[in-house]
Amino acid sequence: MQGFLLSATVYLAAAVIAVPIAKRFGLGSVLGYLLAGVVIGPSVLGFVGAEGQDVMHAAEFGVVMMLFVIGLELEPALLWRLRGALLGLGAAQVAATTLAVTGAMVAFGLRWQEGLATGAIVALSSTAIVLQSLQEKGWMKSDAGEKSFAVLLFQDLAVIPILALLPLLATQAVATTGDAHGAGAWAEHLPGWQRAGVTIAAVAAIIGVGRLLVPPAFRSIAKARLRETFTAAALLLVIGIAVLMQLVGLSPALGTFLGGVVLATSEFRHELESDIEPFKGLLLGVFFMAVGASIDFALVGERLGLVLGAVAGLIVLKFAVLWGIGRVAGMARDQHLLFALALAQGGEFGFVLVSFATQNGVLGASVTGVLVAAIALSMAMTPLLLLFWERVIAPRAQAAASPEREMDRPESEHSVLIVGFGDFGSSVGRLLGAAGVECTVLDLDADRVDVLRRMGLRVYFGDASREELLRSAGIEKARIVILCVGDAAVNLALAQRIAHAFPHVRIFARAAGRLSAYELYEAGVEHVFRESVDAAMRLGADALRVLGWRAHASWRLAQTFRKRDDANTKRLAGIFRDSEAHLSEARAAIRDLERQLREDRSVPASQDDAAWDAESLRREFGAGGGPRPE
Repeated sequence: MQGFLLSATVYLAAAVIAVPIAKRFGLGSVLGYLLAGVVIGPSVLGFVGAEGQDVMHAAEFGVVMMLFVIGLELEPALLWRLRGALLGLGAAQVAATTLAVTGAMVAFGLRWQEGLATGAIVALSSTAIVLQSLQEKGWMKSDAGEKSFAVLLFQDLAVIPILALLPLLATQAVATTGDAHGAGAWAEHLPGWQRAGVTIAAVAAIIGVGRLLVPPAFRSIAKARLRETFTAAALLLVIGIAVLMQLVGLSPALGTFLGGVVLATSEFRHELESDIEPFKGLLLGVFFMAVGASIDFALVGERLGLVLGAVAGLIVLKFAVLWGIGRVAGMARDQHLLFALALAQGGEFGFVLVSFATQNGVLGASVTGVLVAAIALSMAMTPLLLLFWERVIAPRAQAAASPEREMDRPESEHSVLIVGFGDFGSSVGRLLGAAGVECTVLDLDADRVDVLRRMGLRVYFGDASREELLRSAGIEKARIVILCVGDAAVNLALAQRIAHAFPHVRIFARAAGRLSAYELYEAGVEHVFRESVDAAMRLGADALRVLGWRAHASWRLAQTFRKRDDANTKRLAGIFRDSEAHLSEARAAIRDLERQLREDRSVPASQDDAAWDAESLRREFGAGGGPRPE
């Protein structure tokens, strides 16, 4: 027990320290877990050692839970829509990678049996790392995300025939120790047709139980109003499916994914997801740390050239295969690159298959040591490859993916120039237009410009960072430039450039938050608008009205809060880079604002407060409007 508690303390402490640091530097949580595992592993600090493989096997259940949660988020109709990518791209990737690696291994002097086994093992990618990274960055709904998921799902299916194939490739004496994947499977010694029948029966049982028995069972449990019982039932469901899959020799992850899909239309979908999510996240984190700790740096040091060559060869070869498949599938270039980079690594099932191949006399120790190190290091490289795509390749690829288009030349000059016409900018432009103020609008999204023009809006395609375009748009005669770009960094760069080149223009700039506002004020912009403040003030004012406040009083309090908070933000912008001074002044500003608002509340209400309330009620239940201007 003491050893377990000590190991748990080490793993949890490593996660708590490493992951926030990795997130702070934009590296993502997966890379943080992997680096934490490397640091606490036997090759660096040595806090964990031989038990790392046991921890990894236990933590692999996090992958099972992740597939269950993903299944809950997938409607059966969406899964059916992915069938082409699942069977087409998935099968092509596994087959092409296996054949390519087999050829490479034979060229390097391995037997064809060893080459084929190695190819089948490294054809699988890391479901845990890829899906966690894509979800974390919000790319799962993209074309590359959906196709990556389909390929990963096919790879999980491919584990079953690979397990059947490996014993047929044996060239050495079969090992008699160790636990094979699926050891203890009740159906493993049955004839082929009986195993097929058992497999079909198991899948049918999951679908039938999920449709017919699970919903009423959960309704009954929910009536008890005991959260811990519902959580226990959710865990029992996942574990039960996993055990059933192991008994019939199938992938537990595949079974729980199917169970999640079956329950995706259930009324308990969100409750199940929220109950499973903490366990999934924690076990996945431990799994990633175990992967990092399992890298044998002693072997890497002894055979550095061979291991690094294997890692580079694995990534480059899989990238080339995936690149070719993406080209054939007709993916957009940026999504094409993301798809190829995301899956260009070995997978967690590779460790299981290497062990199984060793026990069945397929691969020798000289091959497996390098193979395990190459798989682990390639998995550790994946977050870095995705970061490289996000920071370097994506902007260039997206620009190259769009057809070359000449910048529009605005036909007229107006006193207002709006840059960025998404939801925020279009709302500003429509308000000004309703007031009779004509604006010149620039936007760099060619598709959005085309759509907005078809809607009858006068919008021009152009990059506002180009000074000559700003001049042709009439900035020299404009009185106001309104910067509404969603990217805070781009907005800040535009503000700095315009303030320097055209100092006569008054800049109104959208700010993503307080830090963005500080930077804009620091750049000399006087009119800064945090995008969420006005909505927050409206919500707070309406909440006060429901609580019994008069309409005019709640509206006036919200406006007073906003004006004084804006003034404080502008004042604090001068010292925000000095953290100590900023914190001290911010605390004083909060206290001062609260005191001022209390004093305003103590002032007797004006005689027309009741009239304000009556009018606001008539407008709310009639035409609908806000307080009239004073």
